[in-house]
Amino acid sequence: MVLIRKEVEAFKFIYETEHLLRKNGLLLCTMGKDKKPNLMTIGWGLIGTMWRQPFFVVAVRASRYTYKLIEEHGEFTVCLPANKMEYALDFCGSKSGRDFDKFKELSITPSKSNHVEVPFVAECPVHYECKVVYKVKVKPGELDTNLEKEVYPSGDYHTIYFGLIKGVYAEKDALKKLPNIL
Repeated sequence: MVLIRKEVEAFKFIYETEHLLRKNGLLLCTMGKDKKPNLMTIGWGLIGTMWRQPFFVVAVRASRYTYKLIEEHGEFTVCLPANKMEYALDFCGSKSGRDFDKFKELSITPSKSNHVEVPFVAECPVHYECKVVYKVKVKPGELDTNLEKEVYPSGDYHTIYFGLIKGVYAEKDALKKLPNIL
């Protein structure tokens, strides 16, 4: 599959990214030492500026297979799903990469990134390439008590990864391929 993507300004798709993150989720791609890519659906994240640089911040629980991979490799891509990718989002949000090769199961294509080793999903019209430059673990007792009770009743806390955006790429007609966000 030959992909024609153009590098775009880091915040060109910020509105679409934030909306899709809240609505259906985005696909986070990681890989470990074995170089085998894995996908996870994310519904929490932030895109913005830290240390005068563009960042994509993602939260991954320590119990997730993705946590192991991101710890091993230190890079990730975030992919904005195209129309009709709801099944992929559901699958990647409910099945573990420990048990499934999600790319194979979903018949989707890992594609070579430009600035990181982790691939992106070819079927997604927009993707972010990120390198982890900082991380922080959510610690028991340091979060608002009500939020902690609601989000971490079992004690499965997130690690927050600050991914320096190394590049953002989009297909020419990306907006037409993204789900309707209105």
